[in-house]
Amino acid sequence: MFSATGSAVLNHSTQIERANFLNLLIVDDDRAIREACREVAQSLGFNTQIAESAEQAFRVLESSGTDAVLLDLRLPGTGGLEALHAIKKHRADALVIVVTGYGTVKSAVQAMKDGAYDYVTKPFSMEELRLLLERVAGHLRLKTENRVLRETIKSRQGFGNIIGRAPDMEKLYRIIAKAGQSSHPVLILGESGTGKEVLARLIHKLSPRAHRTFLKVNCAAVPADLLESELFGYEAGAFTGATHPKPGKFELCNKGTILLDEIGEMPPLLQAKLLHVLQDQTFSRLGSRTVIKVDVRILAATNIDIPEALATKRLREDLYYRLNAFTLSLPPLRERKEEIPILLKHFMSRMSESYARPPLPLSPPLMEACLRHAWPGNLRELSNFIKRYLVLGDETLAASELQPRPDGGGGAHSEGVTRSSGNSGGGLKSLSRNAKDEAEAEAIARALEDTNWNRKQAAAQLKISYKALLYKIRQYGIAQSRSTHRLSAGA
Repeated sequence: MFSATGSAVLNHSTQIERANFLNLLIVDDDRAIREACREVAQSLGFNTQIAESAEQAFRVLESSGTDAVLLDLRLPGTGGLEALHAIKKHRADALVIVVTGYGTVKSAVQAMKDGAYDYVTKPFSMEELRLLLERVAGHLRLKTENRVLRETIKSRQGFGNIIGRAPDMEKLYRIIAKAGQSSHPVLILGESGTGKEVLARLIHKLSPRAHRTFLKVNCAAVPADLLESELFGYEAGAFTGATHPKPGKFELCNKGTILLDEIGEMPPLLQAKLLHVLQDQTFSRLGSRTVIKVDVRILAATNIDIPEALATKRLREDLYYRLNAFTLSLPPLRERKEEIPILLKHFMSRMSESYARPPLPLSPPLMEACLRHAWPGNLRELSNFIKRYLVLGDETLAASELQPRPDGGGGAHSEGVTRSSGNSGGGLKSLSRNAKDEAEAEAIARALEDTNWNRKQAAAQLKISYKALLYKIRQYGIAQSRSTHRLSAGA
């Protein structure tokens, strides 16, 4: 009944093209019923094809993609149940709705057992058919979204950075599938290096705005007094040096998606202006009274402690509740270690191509060292590790970078700084390094206490970058719950 080509699996590009429409095959020998069903189906957005018999239906299915079949069980020639078996055997993913007479409901029940999605009995009203097809359409679109999401994540377009098998990530993908289809704001939480920007780009790619502009603004990298003009633009004469008007990122990103990275570093006054943009999608350039209306989807990312930021007024509560229509929390790599082998192979494959070098082996000892390592820098650190391994070409040297240091820092078990005893086998060099780390941890803890754990102010006080401070907080295991950070032997 079916040729080999007729049952071939659709390739990825075809799946993407079919993401926004559905194909329905109507099989009935009654012309009036066929035309009435076609009219209802087309009003719901289905592309429809018709067949008068099972044999004709098989030819249609061989030559075109079909998502659903409306199948009359009483057909000339090959019967409806036999046709159902053939369709499900060769097109298992097609939804089949069987149509049966009032006196043959038993046949419909048997059809359901044999894989039919649902049934309707003659005579049926067009409204009854409409409701059934609406349910079918919803089911098919959800299946299509999930299929496209899986294929996109598996594709070689930069999304491999976040793929994996951890249960938390599987839940995340399901939320992404829904969030991607809407225009609601999304708040992405996670430590530095976990892949928040990659996740934001994936959401944009899965959205109806995928063909529009995607812009990223790092709120921590732009000085506070310039961030407003960067986002909203300015008119000539708005401030010294503004010799000509300039549109901001929101204007440039109209109809597209904007990612506000490090949203927790945005000044509170600017947060208030952003709140108005979220509410009514309007704003004014600096130095202008003209109101500009845009259609921009806002994604926000941060690694701050949200409850702490709300309590200290660092993040406006009303802005937070506007942003978290969807909240996605990316777990750190240390909490999804089952993904490390997958990610190592992915980065090795991708980077060996970039460097035009053959992939290097990931031996069991090297893999074991990677699984023991804490990866405080998350995916960014893992990516850099593979880069160094490819450049050095020495597995022993690469693995040594992952080993715990004699002072307790680095490597797999670097949860904090441990002071070695005076007779430690590490020698004078080890003792010196340990004393340096202890003094550095004390200075960081003191700066955090002095600034009431405002990490941006603490970084400025210590004259280091914000990201470097976050790394060292994790490296030394400095917790806010400690009133003072005292390091002792065995701590």
